[in-house]
Amino acid sequence: MTLFREKAKEVVYSILPITIIVTILHFTIAPVDAPVFGRFLIGAVLVTVGLTVFLVGVVLGISPIGQMMGASLAKWNSIWIVIAGGVMLGFFVSVAEPDLHILADQVEMVTAGVITKPVILVVVSLGIAVMLTFGLLRIVIRIPLYKILTVAYLVIFVLALFSSQEYLAIAFDASGATTGAMTVPFFLALAVGVAAMGKDAKGAEKDSFGLVAIASVGAILSVLVMGIIKGSGGITGALATSQIESNSILWPFIQSFGHIALEIMVALLPIVILFILAQVTIIRSSVKKLIRIILGLLFTFIGLVLFLSGVHNGFMNIGLTMGRLVASFSSKVPLLLIGFALGFVTILAEPAVHVLTSQIEAVTSSYLRKRVILASLAIGIGAAVALTMLRIMIPGIKLWHYLLPGYAMAVALMYFTPKVFIGIAFDAGGVASGPMTVTFILAFAQGAADAMEGASIMAEGFGLIATVAMMPLITLQVLGILYRKLTTS
Repeated sequence: MTLFREKAKEVVYSILPITIIVTILHFTIAPVDAPVFGRFLIGAVLVTVGLTVFLVGVVLGISPIGQMMGASLAKWNSIWIVIAGGVMLGFFVSVAEPDLHILADQVEMVTAGVITKPVILVVVSLGIAVMLTFGLLRIVIRIPLYKILTVAYLVIFVLALFSSQEYLAIAFDASGATTGAMTVPFFLALAVGVAAMGKDAKGAEKDSFGLVAIASVGAILSVLVMGIIKGSGGITGALATSQIESNSILWPFIQSFGHIALEIMVALLPIVILFILAQVTIIRSSVKKLIRIILGLLFTFIGLVLFLSGVHNGFMNIGLTMGRLVASFSSKVPLLLIGFALGFVTILAEPAVHVLTSQIEAVTSSYLRKRVILASLAIGIGAAVALTMLRIMIPGIKLWHYLLPGYAMAVALMYFTPKVFIGIAFDAGGVASGPMTVTFILAFAQGAADAMEGASIMAEGFGLIATVAMMPLITLQVLGILYRKLTTS
C-alpha cells in the first residue's frame, strides 16, 4: 500500500495543475460544451487511477523483468546475444509504451488514416530497437557517449535535408514520446544488467547514462527514412469533428474500452512470452518473486487500459476543443500566455523532473541547487510551448528553424560541458515530454493549428514534443558548464 500511496501522490501532483488550468479556462475565457467538460472530468479520474496502477505495475513487474533480462544477456557474455536481445527487447517494449500509442493515435486521426497507428508503432519501435542495441554495445565496448550522439545527429541533419516538414515534425515528436513510463525504467534496468559484461563493471554502469538518449534517436532516424521512402504526397491534416462534438458523456468510454484492452493485451503479450521463455531456460526466479512480477504485469495492463481510455475520450478531446477556441480569439496574446503557462506548470508537476533535479544537486555537491535547476527547466519548457504557439500563429516559422540551431547547439555543448552532464541532459529530454505533454498540450496545439488561418495541422500541429524535448539538452548542459566554473574558480 505504501507503493500505491507514493505513486498516487506523484500522479495527482502531475495531473492536478492541468486539471485546474482547464477548469479555469472553461469557466472564464474558453467555455466548452458540457459533454466535453464532463468527459474531461471522468478522463481525469481514469488517467489518475490508471497511471497510478500502471506505475505500480512498472515497479513490480516491468523493471524487474528488465534487470533480469539484462543480467541474462550478461551471463552469456556474448556480443551477438546482446545484439539479438537488444533488438527484440527494444522493439517489444517500445510497442507497449503508452505515450507512443497516444502519438500514433493522433497521427492516424490527423492524417485520416494515411499514416496508420500500426505503421507508426512498428517503424518507431524498429528504430528504437536498433539504436538501443548500439547503446548496449557502447556500454560493453566503452565508447564515449558524445561521439555516438555526434554521429547520430549528423546523420539526422543529413536526412532532414531530404525530408518533408510533416515527417520531420512526427519524427522528433516520436523521439520524445518514446521515452516514457514503460521504456525508461525498462531500458535503464536493462543497462544495469548488461553493464556487468564489462571488465570494469562499476565504470560501465556509470557509463550507461545516455542509453535512453541513444535509443530515442532511433525513433527520429526511422521516421525520417520512412518519410523519404514514402514521400509526403497525399498527407493532409484534419480533425475528427464528430468525435469532438459528440453529445454523449459515457458512451465514448464504453465504446472504446474493449478495443483499447485488446490493443494493450497484444502489445504486452510479447514481453510476457519473452519473460516466460527466460524464466524457464535461464532466470528461474523464486515463486514469491514470480508472483510479484505476474501481479506487476496485471497492474501494468489494467493501468494502461484505464489511462488510455481517459486520455482518448477526455484529455485529447478537450485539448483539441480549447486549442481551437483560444486560437479563434481576435488577439493571439492569450494563446502565447496559455502555452507558456501549460509548459511551465507541467514540468513543475512532473515527478521524474524532481528526481532528476535532486540527482543533479547530489552530483554537483549542492553547487547547483534543485530550485535553480527546476526554475531553469520550467522557464525553458514554458518557452518551448510558447514558441510552438508562435509557430502556429506565423506559419512562415518552420520547425527546423528551432530544431536545427537548437540541436546544433546541444551537440556543440557536449564538447564543453562535464561529461556526466551529457547523459543526464539528453536523457532529460524524455523526462520533460511526460504524459501531460503528449496528451493535453499536444492536442491543444493541434486544435490551435486547425483553427488558425494559414496554419497546417500536420506541419504546425506536430513538433511540440520535439521542441519541449530539446530544451533540457541545452539548459542542463549550460548548467554543467556553470558548475565547472563554480568549482574551478
